[in-house]
Amino acid sequence: MSALSLEEFAAEVQRFLDAWPLRPDTGPGFLWGSGSDDVSLFEEVGNSVEQVRLDEVRGWRRCLQREGYSWLTGPPRYGGRGLTREYQVTFDRLARRHQVPGSGPLTISLGMVAPTILAHGTESAKLRYLSAMQGGDLVGCQLFSEPGAGSDLASLCTTAARDGDGWRVSGQKVWTSGAHLADIGEVLCRSSDGARHRNLTAFVIDMHARGVDVRPLRQMTGGSSFNEVFLDDVWVPDVDRLGDVDQGWRVAVTTLTNERSAIGGSGFGGKGILSVERLCSLLHHTNRAADPVARQAFARLVCGLRTAGWTRQRFGEQSMQSEAPILKLAFSRDLQLLSDVVSLCLGQSLSADTGEWGTFAWSSFILGLPGYRIGGGTDEVLKSVLAERVLSLPKEPLNS
Repeated sequence: MSALSLEEFAAEVQRFLDAWPLRPDTGPGFLWGSGSDDVSLFEEVGNSVEQVRLDEVRGWRRCLQREGYSWLTGPPRYGGRGLTREYQVTFDRLARRHQVPGSGPLTISLGMVAPTILAHGTESAKLRYLSAMQGGDLVGCQLFSEPGAGSDLASLCTTAARDGDGWRVSGQKVWTSGAHLADIGEVLCRSSDGARHRNLTAFVIDMHARGVDVRPLRQMTGGSSFNEVFLDDVWVPDVDRLGDVDQGWRVAVTTLTNERSAIGGSGFGGKGILSVERLCSLLHHTNRAADPVARQAFARLVCGLRTAGWTRQRFGEQSMQSEAPILKLAFSRDLQLLSDVVSLCLGQSLSADTGEWGTFAWSSFILGLPGYRIGGGTDEVLKSVLAERVLSLPKEPLNS
């Protein structure tokens, strides 16, 4: 496709969005939202609802791919359009004004796994996976954490052993978001007895392969979007290796950076679940708009959203070491501020399913809030990263 000016591109996108059919009206609700920055990935909902939501998003992504909007900044060789980030920002801005499904359930797939395959995958893997992922035909998940390796990821125990022109992978992963819906997974394994951080290798693994067992983890929200995954002698071809052998830590760092950026960019400026307009409606609906405590909590949230949005704009096209941790920390902070506003407005209505608009629907979000401070690296770990690697402060002393 020939390059368009931003003005021509915006007009083209507007025509496309105007032709998109509105989703059937299901009544006022807060949790699903609309627009390309919806954060419903992190909501705890029933598996059947998750599947319906994913199918809706997949249909949207296929439509985007047909029209050339699914991967605006991607290399044309792999199905992208080769445009600059400004075009993606323009598309997102226009899409948020329309009732489109967004890509929330594919945050891990598109925001974390696909960029890692692009950066470290073989040519075969890039050609096989990237276009299919951008079009929603393949969904990816991230297989990093283990029962004994969370924040200390380098201590993981899942192994990868050479086997002909491939590898045999065995072990257990846990807290894997969306594994029950995924087609492929990015898995990090111990591949040698070498020095710490130099003995790991990453692969793309078929989640439907023989030896892969996905088991849901039921949470207090009632949902089970997290899973434990057992890998029993799963064969992976070497062409699906990411990066060099024993250099998987570099691949993991790429993914974790992508993860923090993807999570951190999910709700900046008051979009999706952090919509300021929705919260104004909630304040008025619950007769708390004149309450000074609720108004102050709402003001803190708005200030947080605005400063986060400005921070994102300041980074712009720059690639800065501090960007991902800062954005992710701001996101988890703003979600806590959102929880404060909602709790003040609803009170006991949070726990009573009376059918009243905008009340009990928030309960799963409140219950799942602690998980937001863990995903993409705990807040404490990210603060240490900023302190030591960005501000050059001394490291904490090791325990004797």
